[in-house]
Amino acid sequence: MPGRVRAVDVRRVGCPASLAERARGERSAVVAAVGTTPFVSHREFLSTRAASLFRFVFRNPPVNRSATDKPHVCQVLHSLSVGGAEVLAQRLAEGLASRFRISFVCLDEAGESAESVRAKGFPVQVIGRRPGFDRRCLAALRRHTVENRVDVYLAHQYTPFFYTLLSRRGGSRPPIVFVEHGRFHPDRRSWKHIVVDRLLLRKRDRVLAVGKQVASALVRNEGIPARRIEVVYNGVDTASIAAIGGVRAEVRRELHLDDDAPVAIQVARLDPIKDHMTSLAAFRQVRARFPHARLVIVGDGPQREAIERFIAEHDLEPAVMLLGMRRDVPRLLAAADVFVLSSVSEGIPVTVIEAMAAGLPAVVTNVGGLPEVVTDETGVLVPAGNPQAMGEAVAALFADPARRAALAKAGRERAQRLFDERAMHARYADVLTEVLSGKSHA
Repeated sequence: MPGRVRAVDVRRVGCPASLAERARGERSAVVAAVGTTPFVSHREFLSTRAASLFRFVFRNPPVNRSATDKPHVCQVLHSLSVGGAEVLAQRLAEGLASRFRISFVCLDEAGESAESVRAKGFPVQVIGRRPGFDRRCLAALRRHTVENRVDVYLAHQYTPFFYTLLSRRGGSRPPIVFVEHGRFHPDRRSWKHIVVDRLLLRKRDRVLAVGKQVASALVRNEGIPARRIEVVYNGVDTASIAAIGGVRAEVRRELHLDDDAPVAIQVARLDPIKDHMTSLAAFRQVRARFPHARLVIVGDGPQREAIERFIAEHDLEPAVMLLGMRRDVPRLLAAADVFVLSSVSEGIPVTVIEAMAAGLPAVVTNVGGLPEVVTDETGVLVPAGNPQAMGEAVAALFADPARRAALAKAGRERAQRLFDERAMHARYADVLTEVLSGKSHA
């Protein structure tokens, strides 16, 4: 049969029969997990394994890089849209550029920020992934690895990590640093992910989680051993954000907000997981106590039309502003009194950290990693999907300037202490350096 490989075939290239049997089992498990095969046949799979062993035995000595030849770190993500993972990837590129050569591969589409990223000197390749399992992504990643001499991949979120893992089945095999930013809702155990992770993760690979709750989910639902996961909190430029506070009056004039109007702001992608309907319903209650209160919503996404309908149906047009995507979020935060976030699932959202750094008390849902960011000393945690609790919390802060000021002070100090981007950049740089040196975390 064409797909059948005898042990003697493998021995001819120096690969023992036991490796052939092990490879056959690995291939079957990967195919079962993926639902299809990224390989043409058993023969291709086994020859790939044999060739890899041959290259290892007769490998070339390490290349001595010159002082100007930086290690190439390629960040793989869905797109360069305006989202938490995407913003973090861009900030990492800027923060690590002095030590590494940074490029991007977008699996799905370029995204709104691709041109600005290219303008900063970072190459961006877009694959254009098709629905379902798209083998073209594997070939594209393999070509990118070879043609651009990628030394290590930094894969943001599970799907980019998954494709990067599978792309190493043959050819060059740079190590991977997988960064998990958040979880799906509902978050369920995935045996397919467990099989793929356990078979394909190498000792040199690293797994980073942006928060403790995210790390726990990786252990519980992805089957990744806890010893392999390190928590590295997201960070922002806390000093620069704090320095913007003097533009409050200017921004309020731009947005046509009265100087004495109580203003809440929500910065989040317009997506069902952010549950804007809860914050809008909560603001209806707030308006009963504070008729001149305003809610500013920053962001864009698939829920925009539904949100606009809700606003119209509940007569909230005078009170709610939809600003769309903005690149001056720290300036907008300076015009607000309270930050709100009504998500049903979160990792460690950068927007909340930015709000705390800007001196805003935060009213957020008690989900995911949010309790790791917001405490009773810096804001208010409320149950998800509970407009009444959120509305009461926002109204109480509008009514108590002294408490707002105390929470704001504590929040700014907490952001500077735990979520400053300089510490984040330093830890990512250390992890990448350790991976490139061959050091194993497990």
